[in-house]
Amino acid sequence: MEGQELEGQKSKLVIIGGGVAGSLLAKTLQYLAEVTLIDPKEYFEIPWASLRSMVEPSFAARSVINHKDYFTNGQIITSSAVNITETEVLTADGHSIAYDYLVIATGHSYAVPKTRTERLNQYKAENQKIFSAHSILIVGGGPTGVELAGEIAVDFPGKNITLVHKGSRLLEFIGQKAAKRTTNWLKSKRVEVKLEQKVDLGTDSDEIRMYKTSAGETIRADCHFLCTGIPLCSAWLKETMLKNNLDGQGRLRVDESLRVKGRKNIFAIGDITDVPEIKQGFLAHKHALLAAKNLKILMMGGRESKLATYKASSALAIVSLGRTEAVAQFPFTTIIGCIPGMIKSKDLFVGKTRKQLGLEPDVVHD
Repeated sequence: MEGQELEGQKSKLVIIGGGVAGSLLAKTLQYLAEVTLIDPKEYFEIPWASLRSMVEPSFAARSVINHKDYFTNGQIITSSAVNITETEVLTADGHSIAYDYLVIATGHSYAVPKTRTERLNQYKAENQKIFSAHSILIVGGGPTGVELAGEIAVDFPGKNITLVHKGSRLLEFIGQKAAKRTTNWLKSKRVEVKLEQKVDLGTDSDEIRMYKTSAGETIRADCHFLCTGIPLCSAWLKETMLKNNLDGQGRLRVDESLRVKGRKNIFAIGDITDVPEIKQGFLAHKHALLAAKNLKILMMGGRESKLATYKASSALAIVSLGRTEAVAQFPFTTIIGCIPGMIKSKDLFVGKTRKQLGLEPDVVHD
């Protein structure tokens, strides 16, 4: 389709990926186009709430949302995309879906169950694992590892927690001041922090949970959680017509309108893009809303000169430290404690995110 919507005929929009960006885009455009959402799981999960769900499984009832609850006027295909042509998307289960406009929002490759029920049960199992353990090893000192350590330390203060990170400081994606303050906070909660070390997770046994580090240290722990980097979900694109649009890190190159460079009708949003900014949920939301605006313009036959442009955001990050505190890095200052905790840590933006999807912030209907 050349961008002009015919009277009585809606454009066909295919969205690959039902994460932070893809879900909001599907919800936003579901009555303006014939929307198909392709996702290997039946639900959208608010990712920054996942660690709270491990210490409080009931929290996941609000943060794990079936696609059909917010996306009520379109087609959901529970499968993975495996190829793209100029006019169609092919899926692993044999579907061939025609599109006029395509949006790729596959984010990162998380190994999660297919159904919401399975995911909720998984959180219950993780919680039991934490509850039963006396000592816990966390590998990875990025935001995931730090937030998990904080959640466990606050909710289970009697646990012996060891956090091992290969870098010279925690939270390397933000400033040194914020990282130092975070390290001191963790130590105040009796979390042992080991830097510039790696852990061999293959050295434990079922009987004795002993882990060896690259520095020759031995760590005893009843269980471990791996919180290292998760790869982008873009390897499949290397076998498609968009293979030359990937950069060296597997990200899709996009223009200022968030279209894949050189493509008039294909957009990319969220973590999979090469936009030079920290990859965070609220920025993925911004991507989705801008893409929705531009897609509306194109579907109605508007001029390309009218397309909105995206400006990369400056460094801004809030890392939760338990239920009431957080460390926040703003462009000109760093704050740790209850004030940034009031912004994020209590509800982790779950109510706000649910409202963006047109759902009640607190009520869950199973």
